[in-house]
This record gives sequence, structure tokens and C-alpha cells, in this order.
Amino acid sequence: LEHIPWFSLSMLVGTIMRKIKSRTWKKQRYFKLQDDCMTIWYKSKKAGNSHSTFSVSDVEAIREGHQSEVLLSIADEFPADRCFTLVFRGRRGNLDLVAESAEEAQSWIRGIRKLMENLENMGQRERLDQWIGDWFRKADKNNDGRMNFREHHARCLFTMADRSQSGTLEDDEFVLFYKMLTQREDVLRVFQQFSLDGQTLSQSDLEDFLRDGQLEGDNVQQHAETLIQRYEPSDTAKLLNAMTFDGFLMYLGSSEGSIFNPRWREIFQDMSQPLCHYFISSSHNTYLMEDQLRGQSSVEGYIRALSRGCRCVEVDCWDGANGEPIVYHGHTFTSRILFKDVVTAVGNYAFKVSEYPVILSMENHCSVEQQRVMARHLNQILGNKLLKSTLDGKAAVGLPSPEDLKGKILLKAKKLGGLEESFSGTADDSQTGEVSDDDEAEMEEDNKSKQRLSKELSDCVVYCKSVHFSNFKHSHIHSKFYEVASFTESKARRHLRDTGGEFVHHNCRQLTRVYPSGFRTDSSNFNPQEMWNAGCQIVALNFQTAGEGMDLNDGMFRQNGGCGYVLKPGFMREAEKTFDPETPQKRDGYQPVALTIQVISGQQLPKVNIKEDSIVDPLVRVEIYGVPLDQNRQETRYIDNNGFNPVWYDTLRFTVHAPELAMVRFVVEDYDKTSKNDFVGQYALPLRCMQQGRVYFYSFYTHSTVTAKNYICSSTHIVQLLLRTISVLLHT
Repeated sequence: LEHIPWFSLSMLVGTIMRKIKSRTWKKQRYFKLQDDCMTIWYKSKKAGNSHSTFSVSDVEAIREGHQSEVLLSIADEFPADRCFTLVFRGRRGNLDLVAESAEEAQSWIRGIRKLMENLENMGQRERLDQWIGDWFRKADKNNDGRMNFREHHARCLFTMADRSQSGTLEDDEFVLFYKMLTQREDVLRVFQQFSLDGQTLSQSDLEDFLRDGQLEGDNVQQHAETLIQRYEPSDTAKLLNAMTFDGFLMYLGSSEGSIFNPRWREIFQDMSQPLCHYFISSSHNTYLMEDQLRGQSSVEGYIRALSRGCRCVEVDCWDGANGEPIVYHGHTFTSRILFKDVVTAVGNYAFKVSEYPVILSMENHCSVEQQRVMARHLNQILGNKLLKSTLDGKAAVGLPSPEDLKGKILLKAKKLGGLEESFSGTADDSQTGEVSDDDEAEMEEDNKSKQRLSKELSDCVVYCKSVHFSNFKHSHIHSKFYEVASFTESKARRHLRDTGGEFVHHNCRQLTRVYPSGFRTDSSNFNPQEMWNAGCQIVALNFQTAGEGMDLNDGMFRQNGGCGYVLKPGFMREAEKTFDPETPQKRDGYQPVALTIQVISGQQLPKVNIKEDSIVDPLVRVEIYGVPLDQNRQETRYIDNNGFNPVWYDTLRFTVHAPELAMVRFVVEDYDKTSKNDFVGQYALPLRCMQQGRVYFYSFYTHSTVTAKNYICSSTHIVQLLLRTISVLLHT
């Protein structure tokens, strides 16, 4: 009960709320927080014993009011203060709820948020305790407070703990079993290496560990003092300026012990450079939740992308009924949504995660009449957020910076004339005009003839005018800094292969967008790294599709505060310097890095086979993504039948020739002798964000098949499951 604030005690008692799936599907459900204060259980009174559950740890966000398409559809029936939406991690659908009163809604909203906050603030030991408790409850299938082996896979430990040889664990036996489960021999080995007495780390011992083990330099004494006060649970040890093994474990499991340097998690880069000097987190076909042929279109796609730090979203616009433009994947069976609803969602969520500018990349197939409607919606809904003129009201000579454009939404689309004509008074004042074909729409039949554009919509475009690309020589002579060319992945790949140096030089001056091939009807993704190698800023991916592409994208944009902008390396920003990704060793300042990674152990890896008796045979593969010379992968041996606490102590070595561009991806797989290995989980991050010389804990995310009550998703969809910890010792 100490975890539950007073205003949410009703959660433990239980509440009747309406679960809403559509305007016509509104069913009452009984919701109750379980005694573990982590699981929410709900059932229908008419469904007999049928019920569903979800963990608070699965909830990514809570939206109050009519902030989903479903709740908007019943806004006239239920007031906003009674409505809320639970947004789950990964691919699980939202849960839209209506409480009986505004007070009841607030009780659940505040209660769940408090539980989410508690979970976020848990230390390593608390998380482990929570995990053990969860497994005990899952294993105790007959609810008799005892657990037998059939209900758990750790046969050896179970047998050792079952001193009464009764086949079940009770009282002290379970405590012993718990201690065996939580024992970390791998961490203890490191601890005892630096402990003089084998029981504690004195402050001097801890300083040695920080200096020799973690390769820290300055202020080691002060840092050791801080760590003891921050992570040591024993007051007695604190008084002695010492750290026990529990404190050591909590420190390693904290953000300070993360493989990702905490300093790089904050906004640390110069944000005052021109837009073209940044990699920008970008989405393709943002409105789609599934595939590009029959998938669902939803404003939820925009909300989720923007909530993940995406700074460039795409809108495909077509003429709709009643004079209202619609958004969908043209000439397909994907569902359709209103353009004005998309603009509303973008306006509401553009700056919740990052205050840096959002680019609205528009593929326009509308008539002039509906283009005027689009312009009206953009102006009325976005208001001052929409950038309508250059920042100082004068003719610009270069792109502004993310810092200059904070809180602004930029439209990337076709434009009549250019910025210079706008200020010279020679711009075309006609209502319509002809504009160049956009490479982005090259597959569309209606693009065979030149499209007419309304002046109202054209006036909404300032720094991101979409243009057709001829070649780098033509671009170097004629292109303007505010012009943006779009390439399919195949065209970009060809330019990169044939004239990589020129491609990099082009991207020093102006923005380039690269998007997936039209043949990717399953909404799969290409590898964004090869486009980043050329300095392409807007590398647009299908955010709804899990896999290598999005893993790398998430890893790249974890840095710099997750703001969606990452400053390109200096050799890709300066026009007087030359860099060709095919020959990184020829650039000025070339200095390769030797990367050595020792994979020590894994903890509590989930089963990937739905068979009850399946056991994981895990291996870890380390993959390097970067310039072609750096592409590499090595893996550990696999461990037979042990997903609970596999130990490798395998060392992998790499040479990285362009470390400023390199990404490191750790992949855990379940080895299979007769077929392709099963994917268990992964974690990706930029090489330059890795702390060196450290023992690390880090968590993986997994894309897996999940079957749950009322929910089934395919293996291509992502479910973010914390794989607890895998320890890595890294020297650079």
C-alpha cells in the first residue's frame, strides 16, 4: 500500500469503466489493480471466468481527454474529463476508457502515473525483487502459495532449495531459492577482484575500480564518495565509507553504470548550425500503422512517431468527399483519414518530446480547390507554429538552425518560384502555376503531367521547397540552399556508389530526403546507415515496422537528449573538406579506433519459442555499422539450455575506421542447429556514445510474436520487453 497514493486506493477496490473500441462498441468492464501493485486485471461481468491483464510496465503513456480517434468519435456522448487512453509500448493497441465520473478518471490517471514513476525510479535490486515476485506469481498456477518445478525452469536451483524433498517450496526454502536466483557470480568476480577483504569495497578499493576498471581520470576520490552515498543501502557501510556487494550491484545497474554515456543522453551538441548539418529523425508514410496495401491509416501513427522524437513526418494528400482533403496511400486499399485531423495531431504533439522544429513532408495530389482548403487548415490549426516567412522577414542567405526554429513547423512541398522572388516582388501572383516534378512521386501516374499548385499552399513553404534532382554538377551550379531533393533508396544507393564524395559535398549545403522503395509493400525498411554515410539528413523510415532499420534509427537518436537532431561529424559539414565513405582512410584527421568487447553474461533472457518446455540456447552477436570498410559482425559461442544466467567471457575485436559514423548493435539470438536462429533482443547505440573501460549493464528490446487475451501480433511487429541485464566489459 505504501506504493499507492491516497487518491488511487479505489484502484485496489476496483472500478467499473467503459472500454471503447468504436462509436458503436462500448462495453462495461471491471478494472482492478492487483496486490502486486503492478498488474491491472479486468473482466466482463458477462464473460464468466474470461479476463485480461496488463502490467503497468507495459504502459508507455496516458492521454487525458479525447486524444484518440476512438474517443473523438464519442466526444458528443462522453465529456473529456471522464475519458483517457492508455498507450502501450510496442505494437499493442491503445486502451480507450471512459470512467463513471471525472473524479474516478483522475484517480486512475494519477494512480497509474504514480506507479509508472515508481517503476522508473526503481533501483537494480528492487527491479530484481519485482521480477522474482512476478515469476513466482506466474509459476504458482493453482494459487496455493507454493511453486513446483513444472511451473519453473530452474530445475537445479529448485532441487537444491527443496531441502524437504517435498517437490514444493515453502517459507525458508523459497527464500533460499530466491537467494540462489539473485546471486550474481559474474559481478561478484569483479567485486572481489578489487575488494581487499572480499566483503566490501573500501573507498580506496572503489577508487581503484573507478581508475583501473572504469578508466576514469579526474576526481576519482570525490566520485567514489558520491557513489557510496548514492547507491549503498547499508547505513553502517556508509558510515565506514565503504560499499557492499548490494551497493556495487545497484551502482552498476544505474544510469551511471550504463553502456551509454549519461552525458550524451542530454542535449550536448551545438544546435546553432544550419539545418543541413544535422541528421534528422524522419518517418515515411507516417499515417500507416501496418502495410502499404491494405493497412490502417491513423493519426495515431503521427502521435507515436512524434512521441519517439521524430522530427519529419510525411503526409500523402488526396481529394476527399465534401471538399475535405484526405490522407492515405494512393491507389491502394489502405484506410483514409482527414487531412485536418492529421494537422491537429501534429499541432498537438509536435513539441511534447522535443522543442526543435518539425518538418511536414507533403506529397500533394490534390486539386487546386482542395489545396486551398489544406492551406486554410494549416494556418488555422497550427497558427503561429507554422513558419510562414523567413525568420527575420528578409531574404535569407542560408538555412536557419534548429535553435532558431524552436517551436516551429516547416512545410516541405512544392513552391511557386523561390524565396528571392518573394522578397523582390516578382513572385507569380496567379492562383495556379506549373512546378517541377518531384522525384518523390515518380511512381504516380498523375505525375506524368505537371501539377497545378495553389498560391495559398505555396506561400506556406519557406525553407523546404521540393525540387527534382538532375545531377550533382547541375545542383552545385543552380540549386538554392532552401531546395530539397528526394531520392528512393535505390537512387541514393547508386549515387553513393558512383559519386559518394560529391553526395557528401552536396549535403553540406542543402537538405536531402531518402525514402524506402515503392516495392516495399510490407512497409519494411532499408539500412539507414548507408544514407547517413553520405550525409543525408532526412532518412525516412517506416516507424511502424520493427527490425534492423528502426533499431539503428532508435540507437542513433538516443543521443543528444532524444531531440531528433544529431550534429553530423565535422568532416561532413565543411565544404572545403573532402570525405568519401568508400575511402575513409584518405580524409584529414584519419584515426581508426580499436574496439575490444568482452561479453560476460546474460540474465533472465525470455523464451522465444511458445512451447512450454523450450529453453534458450543464447549467443550474442556484436555488429558494427558504418562506412563499408567498417561493416563487421562477430559473435560469441552459444550456451546450451540456459537463458536464465548464461556466462560467456568471450572477447570480440574490431577496427573502426570512421568511428564518428559507426553504430554498434548487440543482438541476442537463440541458436538453432537445423534452422535460422530465433531473435531474442537487441540494443544499438553510436560508438562514440559508449563509455570505455567499464563493466556495463544494459537492457535489450525485442521484437517477438506475442499472444495475449484479445491481442495477437505478428513477428514483424515490435514488443518492447526488458531483457533485464547483460553485462559487458568494454575497452576502447
